[in-house]
Amino acid sequence: MRVMGTGKIIDLTRTLESGQPGVAFETKFTKERDGWNASTLHLYSHSGTHLDAPLHFDCGDKTVDEMPLESCMGEAHVVDLSGFPERGLIGVEDLGHVADAFVRGDSLLLFTGWSKHFEDRDYYRGNFPRVSEGLATWCAEQGVKMLGVEPPSVADVNDLPEVTRIHEILLGADIVIVEGLVNLNQIKSDKPFFAAVPLKIKGGDGTPCRAFAIEGELPPLTTA
Repeated sequence: MRVMGTGKIIDLTRTLESGQPGVAFETKFTKERDGWNASTLHLYSHSGTHLDAPLHFDCGDKTVDEMPLESCMGEAHVVDLSGFPERGLIGVEDLGHVADAFVRGDSLLLFTGWSKHFEDRDYYRGNFPRVSEGLATWCAEQGVKMLGVEPPSVADVNDLPEVTRIHEILLGADIVIVEGLVNLNQIKSDKPFFAAVPLKIKGGDGTPCRAFAIEGELPPLTTA
């Protein structure tokens, strides 16, 4: 956590380490041998904290490099779903007051606490809370900008029809999906500024990203 002016920055990104699923580093140069240290990084496009482009499920042909940065940042509601049951389907009714306070163009961050399971095999087994079809449809209808979750996916990765259906609803509505978030429990405000900054990969279907939240005031943002 860092302080920027009157704003507090909370890092929501998992540190990538060689040996994690889809992550491998190898030494390319060393200071002793070559004059500097450098590595070659092998990254699955949906490893760690990452975002999905519409191309990921053929929901249009927009790729990571074509996603405007403003689509990857903005105000987000944090929904406290801590204690939500394993394999539970998160519905609109679980959003509580957020469903009534939501304004088109806002984003949603779903805090389930699932990031704590990263070191055990349950993290990827599909036992995590998932986004229901009803909630995905509501997000599309309400104009959600970004939907962020802690598990590796918004849907059961071991159920192809389910994971396809949920992604198609969300990505088909041009919603940026951010998966694998951490530290959502550190956010204390109901509606912080949220950003998930992607690598600009030509033709990319997804990419690891640096996700963070800012609580408090921040300077006006403009793009050039």
